[in-house]
Amino acid sequence: MRSRRGLVAIAGLALLVLAVRHPSADIRILTHESSDQSPARVQAAVDLGVMCVSLLVTWSKRLN
Repeated sequence: MRSRRGLVAIAGLALLVLAVRHPSADIRILTHESSDQSPARVQAAVDLGVMCVSLLVTWSKRLN
C-alpha cells in the first residue's frame, strides 16, 4: 500500500512537470511604417526541446 502511494505521487509529479510549458523567447523587431499594409518580413523559430526562440523582423520597402 505504501509503495503504491509513492508510485502515484511520482506519477502525479511527472505529469505536472510534463504539463508545464517550456520557456520561450519571442523577439520582435518592427521597423516598418504603420501605414505600410504589406511590410517585408523575415520570421524564424528554433526549438531545442528545452527552450524555444522565435524571431520576427519587419521593414518597409523603399518606394522610388
